[in-house]
Order: sequence, then structure tokens, then C-alpha cells
Amino acid sequence: MLPQQTDLDNDSLLLKLSLARITFLTLQEKKKFANLIDSASKLALFSIEEIQNLAGRSFSKKVIWKGQENLRMAKAALYRCVTAKIGLVFFDDPEYPEILRQIADAPYLLFYRGNVSLLAERTVSVVGTRRVTPAGRQAATQFAYEAANDGVCVVSGLASGVDGCAHQGVLNAWFDAHEKGGDAACSKLGRTIAVLPSAIDEVVPYGHKKMAAQILQTGGCLISEYEPGMNLANWHFVGRNRIIAGLSPATVVVEAPAGSGALITADFATDYNRDVFFHEATFGELADKVSAVVEHDLEARFAQGGVSKYKVENRPEKFIKDGAPVIKDYKDYCRALAEMPGTRSANIVQQKLFED
Repeated sequence: MLPQQTDLDNDSLLLKLSLARITFLTLQEKKKFANLIDSASKLALFSIEEIQNLAGRSFSKKVIWKGQENLRMAKAALYRCVTAKIGLVFFDDPEYPEILRQIADAPYLLFYRGNVSLLAERTVSVVGTRRVTPAGRQAATQFAYEAANDGVCVVSGLASGVDGCAHQGVLNAWFDAHEKGGDAACSKLGRTIAVLPSAIDEVVPYGHKKMAAQILQTGGCLISEYEPGMNLANWHFVGRNRIIAGLSPATVVVEAPAGSGALITADFATDYNRDVFFHEATFGELADKVSAVVEHDLEARFAQGGVSKYKVENRPEKFIKDGAPVIKDYKDYCRALAEMPGTRSANIVQQKLFED
């Protein structure tokens, strides 16, 4: 929904927004509280002990609860949404994407700008490294271009590198179609959905601000679970990755050295029983050189206690050995979707990886 001026005094809406702000409550607890508490004002008066009793569990001693401050911030966020025409979709709203509702750690609230109905369309998530090679850049752009022309919406994280290329591929498809056939030609295209790690009213990285504007201009959508005005935190990036994985039945990785955030997205997709594919550009000659440099750096940092063993070992080969297919392009991706699991085990790249 796009909140109106009259919603500033809507206590039911403020209650949900207040609950969404409480990071120490689970999704199920927020849903439970929304049904049991009458208003945001009453929630603000709860003590931490009363919240614990209602949740049926004890919280960490590090948890800090300031009810009146939480209500004040919720009112401020709602005011910003009204004035900036930022939409809100709660977990129990009809507009909330069903595919995202299926994951265990789904966000209770999504803020959006643009066409939120895209979240219910056919989608594919495209992710990859910021250190993208020319081959990877071309692969991600072309894959997204062809997906858009097939009416599929492309989901990514608006980051530098592969993410930006994926969004740009869809934008290129829109501008080409508009030049050739106007709005009628564009109506058949898939659009692009950018999941932000930042507040919904900010763009990270700043250099992609123009791209974000073009996404909205071409009928796309920007979404975030972080309210307008909220400061960016490091853990927001991982939170963003789970939404990217959750919004699509399949995630395509285009170049991702060991420890890459794109592989965290692939891990989420695997956990959600979604398909994971790797573009063959991931195993190109230059991409291999980049991976070797990254792996050497990670191993050195691991030896010094700077990174976890998981980060060192989380690399594309792990997914390939577990059966993730390698694809050449969008058409090959479509073919792979229809194949039986394990059909591509004879792929040359896969054979090499198994031999290693």
C-alpha cells in the first residue's frame, strides 16, 4: 500500500510498523503480537519482561527495549513514507509475494518504490562478484537482456559489478524496445527488481543512483526491509542476500570467487530448496586468475584469524560438486530448468572440477 496523509493516525498501521522495527523478535512473534496487541501506544508501554512473557522466551541480556522511542521512530518512518510516496507491504498483505512468504526468515515488512506487482511475476535472481571481468560483465548483461525479452523479471542487489550489469541488461532491453515499438513493445518485457541493503530512500553504492532512477523510470521496483532514514549496517548486506534468493525460484551466479557475497545468496537459495546455476563465465581464464588472487588473500587472512573457515571454503566448486548446473546463456538456463537433476554431470567444467 501507498500510505496517505490520513494513515499518520492509523494505529493499526503504526503497530505493525513498530513491530517491524523490533529486531529481536522473530517473524512468527511479530505476527503473534500484531494479533494480540491493540495498538502501537499499548506496545510502547510494554516492559521487556512483558514482551518476553508474550513471546514465551527469554531474550539476550544485550537486548535493549525503549518502547516510547520505538513508537516515535515508527511515526517518523511513516511520515517519511507518506511524504516520499514510499509503499509498505506487510507479511499478511495480499500484495506480499507468495514466493518470499514461503521462506522461514521472510521479512515482516518490505518498503518499496515503483511497481510492487512485479514481485508476483516470473523472476530469476542474478548475482555475482564486484570484481567482474569483461567476460562476466557481458554474460550478466546479455543474460538479463534475454530474460527481460522473455517476460521474466530480473532480481539483483544493485551492487557494483555483476549486479549492476544484470540491472543494466534489463534497462537496455527496455530502451531498445521503446525505441523500436514504444510503450506497446515495452509492455511485454520483464522488468528489474533491485533489493537494497540500505534504507529505501538511499542508494548504495551512490554511483548507482542514476541506475536506480532508470529502474523506476522503466517500470521496475526498488525494495528494502529498512525504513527511510535508517543507517546502513554491515549485516544489512546478508539480509539483502536472503531476500534476493527468496524472491526467485532460481538464482544464477555469474563469477563469484571464494567468500563472495553472491555465494552467500546461493547458500540461501539452496537452503530454500531453490535452483542454483552457475554461468560458464564463472570459470573463464581471467575469472580463474581473479579467484586465485582472492583465495590466496583469504587463506592468509584465515591463518591470521581474520576470516572464518566457511568463507575460505565457500566457493563455486562446492556447489558444482553438489549438482549445480553450469549454463552458457539464458536459453541454456531455460533448457536446464526443464532437465532432470544431475543431467549435466557430464559438463566439461564439472568433469574438470570432479577430477580436481
